[in-house]
Amino acid sequence: MTAFDGLLREALLVAAILCLPVLCIATLVGTVVAVLQAATQVQEQTLSLLPKLIAVGVAVALFGAVGMRLCAGLFHDVLAQIPALVQS
Repeated sequence: MTAFDGLLREALLVAAILCLPVLCIATLVGTVVAVLQAATQVQEQTLSLLPKLIAVGVAVALFGAVGMRLCAGLFHDVLAQIPALVQS
């Protein structure tokens, strides 16, 4: 495996790790709100958007430090691999 392939794999893995918790939380909150709206027959758009927005904001605030550490580690790895990328 070349240096570029390894960095590309690591970048995709970091992107998936960053997105997965936020997408799962937004999906769960959206499903709960949709079930509640179907049960109460209240079809207001702001009632479906606001809880998801708040949940995603809280998730980003909670997982932000971990995400920044992952991005910093990836950046460090990219800088360390520059000589190998230039030689190939």
